Amino acid sequence: MPNSQFPIWLHGDCLSPQGPAFQAHPEAQAIWVWDDALIDEWQLSLKRMVFIYECLLELPVVIRRGDVAAEVIAFAKESGANQIVTAESPSPRFKDICREIRREFPVEVLPPEPFVRYDGYIDLKRFSRYWRVAEKYVF
Repeated sequence: MPNSQFPIWLHGDCLSPQGPAFQAHPEAQAIWVWDDALIDEWQLSLKRMVFIYECLLELPVVIRRGDVAAEVIAFAKESGANQIVTAESPSPRFKDICREIRREFPVEVLPPEPFVRYDGYIDLKRFSRYWRVAEKYVF
């Protein structure tokens, strides 16, 4: 049975089985929550959501929909967890969601290995905008 002491909260910046949370806790259960507010706010395309879903299909993850913090907290309680593990994210919503979760559980935020080492601003809403900046530092 998977380790339920440290469930992993997956989000859009940690969809890899080689991510820091899965590396630290390879037997842990994981949860992904479709965030309707974020989908509306960022106007995520169907193509982007299908890509995310296909990534999730390759992971040992429970998929839910709703308020992210509330669903992660509920999942942790159902799992008998004593803390939540996730990977760091530059998303503006990430800190707010962590703050909500921390009202109920400690949250261990692990730093990911950066794909690109860049200290300036990159627009994360569209991959093409991100890639225009990032590709100069990758190759």
